[in-house]
Amino acid sequence: MASLSINKYIVADPEICHGKLTFRGTRVMVWQVLEMLAAGETVEEILADFPSITKKHINAALSYAAQAAQRGSAQTIKKFDEVSC
Repeated sequence: MASLSINKYIVADPEICHGKLTFRGTRVMVWQVLEMLAAGETVEEILADFPSITKKHINAALSYAAQAAQRGSAQTIKKFDEVSC
């Protein structure tokens, strides 16, 4: 499987983090940043934890999450909620 570009900042590469979505040029996984935001961490705290990303990366992750939620079904969301919460 080849690398898949999601947007300017997000990529899925089977050679990096087992193909999970990461920020281009890093090993920071998108789900980590989204989970930190959901837990109430500020953008500034996240940037301090991951100096290789910028606010633009975080905005790209939020945009991707919004688009994914828009395309998802209630069944998908329910399954995700049961696993992650």
